Formats: sequence, structure tokens, C-alpha cells
Amino acid sequence: MTPLGQLDLDTITVQDAVSVATVCIGTGRRLNALRREDWAALERAAASLAVREELRAVVIRGRGGVFCSGSDLGEWEGAKPEEVTESFAAMEAALQAVEDLPVPTVAAVERFATGAGCQLALACDLQLVNRSAMIGMPIARLGLLVPPTFATRMSLRIGPGRTKDLLYGGRLLAAEEANQLGLITTVVDDGTVDAALAELLTHWDGLSAASLRASKAAVNVGLNPLVQPARHAPQGIASDPDEFDRRLHSFLHRHNPRPE
Repeated sequence: MTPLGQLDLDTITVQDAVSVATVCIGTGRRLNALRREDWAALERAAASLAVREELRAVVIRGRGGVFCSGSDLGEWEGAKPEEVTESFAAMEAALQAVEDLPVPTVAAVERFATGAGCQLALACDLQLVNRSAMIGMPIARLGLLVPPTFATRMSLRIGPGRTKDLLYGGRLLAAEEANQLGLITTVVDDGTVDAALAELLTHWDGLSAASLRASKAAVNVGLNPLVQPARHAPQGIASDPDEFDRRLHSFLHRHNPRPE
């Protein structure tokens, strides 16, 4: 397993098998919250995998038994609004690079996939989620402004009404409810993500690699008319200047914070 990128990070690494690459994110600490340079490294990792003709699938998972709680909010304390916006741009570039991978992608989700971690899971084609895991987008609690791409990823799966309900409420979903809504694809018993992942990849290994790639491309043809306008829409600032600093400070300095 080797780190990617010029930043010599240990937070984004790629483990290669014969035809499957596993991208491991985070360090196992802070619920694998990612900083701006981590998102940039993830973008580079995805871009490097996209050109590998022998690749059949990519798995994204977190270290330490947790997927990803989103961006590292401590990085934004005292930051200027434009710095937060630039961090969102780095985050979105990584998410799009994952979405643009030409092979099937799987998010192996344990414990939390929240905020940008939720978006990372949704950027993958499939999600294998532990039954006790929580998933959602509670960013309204912080005064962050949802970009069109974030809303579109959710709307394509569960529709605009349910997406608005989740974004307005900022609540986290248990895996079963997320699965019933169609936000994720598969719920597995706790401790069985590895076994379920191995079974899925073994099945794919017996199929035509060209057919797998063509299936993904064919589905994306129908999605592109919805996805591309969101990607090219003006993103604007990423935070409410009247609310963000106060809400962020309150979140970072309260006891036993829930992941955002």
C-alpha cells in the first residue's frame, strides 16, 4: 500500500490487487475527517486509476472501522469565506473524479458517512453499509450552503422532495431507512462488510470487464443531462457569513460533538 501524490500524505492510499484497487481514506482518527489537501490527493488517486485499462473495480473505504465524517471542520475555524469556498471546490473536484471513474465503484461504509463523507459514498455506484451506520447531510446546522452538485447526487437517488426534507432537517439516517429511501444500495450486518465486498468482487470477476464498463457508461448517458448542469452551475460562496463562524465555533468547542 503506497501513498499517492506529492504531498506525501498517509491519509489517501491505494492498495492494488490484480484487477481491483482499494482506496483507503483517513488515518482512523477524527472519524476520518479530511482536510483540503486530502481531497486533492483523493482527486489525484482517482485520476490515476481512471486511465488503467486492466482495472475492473474500485473500492473506497475508511480506516479504523469508520468510513468518513466529511471535511475536517477544524481547518475552517477562523478561515476566510473564500478559503472555505476553495476547500469546497477541492472536495467537489475529488467527488467528480470518483464519479468519473469508468469502472464500477463501491463505498464500504462503516459507522458514519456524513456531510462530505455522505457525498463521497453517493459518488460511488454502490454502497455496502453496516446496519448500525448513520448517513446524511447535517450541514445546515453549521451555516454551510449546499452546492447544486451535492443536492443533485441525492435527488437522483431519492427525488427532490425527500432530498429537501433531509437537507432542511439536517438529520442523519440509520442504514435501514437510507436503504428504504433508495439513498444507498445494500445494508449488511455489522462486521460483514468485508465478506459482502469479497462476494461482490468475486462475482464481478467472472463477468466481462468490457460489459461492466459499458453498463456504467450506458446508465450515465441518461444521468448526464441532470448531472452536467449542476456541475457547471455557479457555485457561489460555501458558507453563510452571518452564521458560519458562530455555528462552527459552537460545534467545535461543545462536549462530545456529533460528526457533521
